[in-house]
Amino acid sequence: MAATTHWIASSTAMSVLERGGTAVDAACAAAFVLHVVEPHLNGPGGDVTGLVATADGAPPQVLMGQGPAPAAATTEHFRAEGLDLVPGAGALAAAVPGAVDAWLVLLRDRGTWELADVLAYAVGYARHGHPVLARVGATITGVAELFAEHWPTSAALWMPGGVAPTAGASIENPAYAAVLERLVDAGRGRPSREARIEAARAAWGEGFVADAVDAFVRAPHRHASGTDHAGVLRGEDMAAFSAGFEDAVTLDVMGVTVAKTGAWGQGPVLLQALALLEGFDPADVDPSTPDGAHVVLEALKLALADRDCWYGDPGPGEEPVPLATLLSPAYTAERRALIGDAASHELRPGSPDGRAPFVPPLRETYDAGAAGGAAGEPTVARSGDPVPRASGATRGDTCHLDVVDRWGTVVTATPSGGWLQSSPTIPELGFCLGTRLQMTWLEEGSPSTLRPGRRPRTTLTPTMLLRDGVPVAGLGSPGGDQQDQWQLTYLMRTLLGGYTPQQAIDAPALHTTSMAGSFWPRTWTPGGAVVEDRLGEAVIGSLERRGHVVTRAGDWSLGRLSVVTRDPATGLLQAAANPRGDQGYAVGR
Repeated sequence: MAATTHWIASSTAMSVLERGGTAVDAACAAAFVLHVVEPHLNGPGGDVTGLVATADGAPPQVLMGQGPAPAAATTEHFRAEGLDLVPGAGALAAAVPGAVDAWLVLLRDRGTWELADVLAYAVGYARHGHPVLARVGATITGVAELFAEHWPTSAALWMPGGVAPTAGASIENPAYAAVLERLVDAGRGRPSREARIEAARAAWGEGFVADAVDAFVRAPHRHASGTDHAGVLRGEDMAAFSAGFEDAVTLDVMGVTVAKTGAWGQGPVLLQALALLEGFDPADVDPSTPDGAHVVLEALKLALADRDCWYGDPGPGEEPVPLATLLSPAYTAERRALIGDAASHELRPGSPDGRAPFVPPLRETYDAGAAGGAAGEPTVARSGDPVPRASGATRGDTCHLDVVDRWGTVVTATPSGGWLQSSPTIPELGFCLGTRLQMTWLEEGSPSTLRPGRRPRTTLTPTMLLRDGVPVAGLGSPGGDQQDQWQLTYLMRTLLGGYTPQQAIDAPALHTTSMAGSFWPRTWTPGGAVVEDRLGEAVIGSLERRGHVVTRAGDWSLGRLSVVTRDPATGLLQAAANPRGDQGYAVGR
């Protein structure tokens, strides 16, 4: 079974499975295809986090594809450039690209296919074309002026003849096809599959790709701040980075083991929220009811407040994230007692182990002047995909993929960053760099203050469910700060409410915006709650009476989940995909 945010990627994964490939082979092939068919949502210059588990009971592993800040990315440099926030667009905001190296490491260590066979799908779509999504054209139209006036290399690739592509038109990216072919060529003549993949990794991180990145970003260009800056990412930064595997953080809750990334990402938010909600009667936490929707939103606010104040990637000599305490029953009970009948309009982090929290800047508005470029992932988009901003900037978003094979291996991963609108296209590579550093603070004292070598606290947060140590589901969603929020309502409905996976994905979604936004311009809405209208007047009206600042987002606008499941007792596989946006697709046989 395979389920992703684009039907071509799902079909690619299924093709690999039908040809005898494993879930790992299929996930890698689909991921490179997503670079091509959803270029407004992810790219080779971005990042990825994933989870991999096998049916033999081995602990689930995190695929860590989040690159760190470059050596020259210091708060002093950004302040000297006249910035008080890391911009949401432009190469100055680029972390070291991590996605491609992560997929190559996964294929090397856990896959079985040759790199050439895995990449053949993406090469074909990039070189010979694929039907463009309407949202790709809309995204390009939203930044057409920026491309034409400031990013000519992006205009050349995405606006041939000066016009954005229309829905259904065939678009090609021969430069990226050539990059993938050169990665394959780098390994020819090597004695083993693993050596051939290692040669491709070297060509990426130490060879022609790193050289092109280094040379291109040195030229100043327009950023989301409305000002021009050069990037600081260098070839040496790329050479120093290596993707890899880490132990997952797990919590036993509601009859399953839930596996997430560590607190260098936002993954433990879901664990904290589930622990808070487990203390209520199941009937009182159904998100389709007035009481349940309120309690779910309040639990999320508490978990997200701890995220904003405690999560990060501490370096040598810095205090570690107090994750054991944040997930402990005593701390959870203390936090649960804060959930009352009225909506909170405050940021209420806890004080684990008696430590005083960092409180981030809380802005309801931010005037960036003549801003342009990408602004991070969307909070409310009636189409469920990127939407133009009033300034002409366009928000980026994310992809997701889930695969399970006949042997019970499950891969779930969330690729993102490097959107076509995030920074200027590097012409000889056919892609641009990501802007994940916008998730760091320039203020001192935060666990996610910008530091060279520190990973930004990513929002990418897939989920694995296990029973008795065996994977039974992989799931996730695009959506930035909403990823774990939408997954939470899915889990409440499937684990406690008896919904099937597809019913839970289709059910009306909601989330809070009452936290410090992770993406530029990093604003918040105190008491904010965003709901799909299908939640119903009884529930929405109750939320408003309790003090939630409600935004109605339309009937089918929030959440883009996909999931694969496996019953270890019977071997039965299932998959489900999101109908919002008309492009998610689940397939299997």
